[in-house]
Amino acid sequence: MLLTIDVGNTHTVLGLFDGDEIVEHWRISTDARRTADELAVLLQGLMGMHPLLGEELGDGIEGISICSTVPSVLHELREVTRRYYGDVPSVLVEPGVKTGVPILMDNPKEVGADRIINALAAVELYEGPCVVVDFGTATTFDAVSSRGEYVGGVIAPGIEISVEALGVRGAQLRKIELARPRSVIGKNTVEAMQSGILYGFAGQVDGIVRRMARELAQDPEDVTVIATGGLAPMVLGEASVIDEHEPWLTLIGLRLVYERNVQRG
Repeated sequence: MLLTIDVGNTHTVLGLFDGDEIVEHWRISTDARRTADELAVLLQGLMGMHPLLGEELGDGIEGISICSTVPSVLHELREVTRRYYGDVPSVLVEPGVKTGVPILMDNPKEVGADRIINALAAVELYEGPCVVVDFGTATTFDAVSSRGEYVGGVIAPGIEISVEALGVRGAQLRKIELARPRSVIGKNTVEAMQSGILYGFAGQVDGIVRRMARELAQDPEDVTVIATGGLAPMVLGEASVIDEHEPWLTLIGLRLVYERNVQRG
């Protein structure tokens, strides 16, 4: 089986693939202070619960594919693959790794690996042109052309960041649960804040995506909009422009990158 690891600023998502099918997944907090040994113990605990894997670390794992937006975690994961999975082929997404996605940016190296991986998976699943909206620590919007090129994107503050900032900077406000309010017009402070977050972000998504689609294609209706990320379900029912929801888009992209660099390398 293939182990895929997507390290974000807030959460790390892991997935097990049996061929093209994802058969197990986990979400843990990202901690830049964890050492390689601590990460190895964590992986052993998670995968030891799966019936298709052995009790020893690495049993049943035939390949590993990793991308990270946190350099210190990527360094420790590199050490994990070296020390604990030395005989297992691994791909760490970084400059030089074949993705098959041309990056049409002023400085291609500054584009996050996860965004390129998302673009690869989006083209594979839905073809282009498309826009990927990833609801993570930041809300990112990535544009992919009809030729499968990464042509640019938008970065906005994420939902959780905005909630935390509102609670910290508002003298009479506080941190709230991210939940759907009873109505748009809040009947108390908590509901008013929930409404502002939910419908504010839905409006942001609709507005930004429509503008991107007009620049991306002659007919904006030809653009497929894919939502992913841990907070996507909160906005799905309110943002009218989203066509597809693929929660494992990055993990699918990691599987594709592994195939391009190991199985065909």
